[in-house]
Amino acid sequence: MSTNKKGFVYLLHPTPELWTLVLPHRTQILYIADISFISTLLELKPGVKVIESGTGSGSFSHSIARTVAPTGILYSFEYHADRAALAEAEFKSHGYGDIIKMHHRDVCKNGFDIQNEVNAVFLDLPAPWEAIASAKIAFKQNTLGKICCFSPCIEQVAKSVMALESNGFVDITMYECLIREHAVTPVRKVTFQEAIQDAIHRKQQGLPTGDTVAVKRKLGKEEAPFTPEEIESTLSLMVVSKTLGETRGHTSYLTFATFLPPDEDKIESP
Repeated sequence: MSTNKKGFVYLLHPTPELWTLVLPHRTQILYIADISFISTLLELKPGVKVIESGTGSGSFSHSIARTVAPTGILYSFEYHADRAALAEAEFKSHGYGDIIKMHHRDVCKNGFDIQNEVNAVFLDLPAPWEAIASAKIAFKQNTLGKICCFSPCIEQVAKSVMALESNGFVDITMYECLIREHAVTPVRKVTFQEAIQDAIHRKQQGLPTGDTVAVKRKLGKEEAPFTPEEIESTLSLMVVSKTLGETRGHTSYLTFATFLPPDEDKIESP
């Protein structure tokens, strides 16, 4: 508190996004870029039932619970007893106790013990291919389902794909989420003739022909906004973006597939 009584405090409504930023790291976690992408391709929405294994620090669990609420269910599995107990306590204290059903189980050895129940499955395991057969039984058998395997290594992806194919999954696709920065640059508009003359001049002078348009001003992260005078001059400018040469930020490979019910004639809408 401020001693001169002029201070203030921001009170933020708790969200899964904020929890992801401040949670105690018991394991490596999923961040917003992967969470949003996975949630979209698994077709998560209110009312669906989802399996997640393993729970880890519970980052993705909170996002799933909010998405499927108020009538959906998340069956979350964690093989480590202490992590399972801590996650369950956090879920209850955050108001998700009725939505998230926490289980302490090694699903690779003992399966999920769920049949004909869920719409989607997410596997964040060292050997996800060992749990795919059990996941197939857990899917609702009269509707299409979605599964995702989160794997750091391409060798894990190869084994998961083989297991998915052998268990009859279709539409198997692997993605990699990368964060790519774009350098935004205003450049002067030129006519076709000006561009031709500029290219000829550069060729005669032995200059590179890549950036043939004069740059008015580059926008850096710490630069101040344009002044009114600069805004007036932008009538002859256009804004372009260029990706940086090197992209970093690999987290894991995301392998998605679709569960196809045994009797295609009885498929119902999810």
